[in-house]
Amino acid sequence: QVRLVEAGGGSVQAGGSVRLSCVASGYGDKTDCMGWFRRAPGKEREGVAAISTGWGRTYYADSVKGRFIISRDNAQNTFYLQMNSLKPEDTAMYYCAADRTSRSYCVLRGDVYDYWGQGTQVTVSS
Repeated sequence: QVRLVEAGGGSVQAGGSVRLSCVASGYGDKTDCMGWFRRAPGKEREGVAAISTGWGRTYYADSVKGRFIISRDNAQNTFYLQMNSLKPEDTAMYYCAADRTSRSYCVLRGDVYDYWGQGTQVTVSS
């Protein structure tokens, strides 16, 4: 069982930056991809970014490409989401997730992820 704990959310003005972290523990199950998702009030969950734990390949939603950076520190079992040039529409609860299925590439679909963190709120004011 993999346990995920997010940290780093908060309030920021538009144009600012926030870095989220996700610490994973209990790697009895192998995980192949780690992802960040978000859910804004009244909206569907959206895949934001993902990274393969092996090769470190990264994947981004078009809405965040060029502004967000996903990275990992395998030695610390931690992965990050650096969010730059934030916009009010980035306001959401952000969740990290782990996918234990071996894949040739990561996907930004929440239904394929097996483990989820409790979420951390990011609020961007204009």
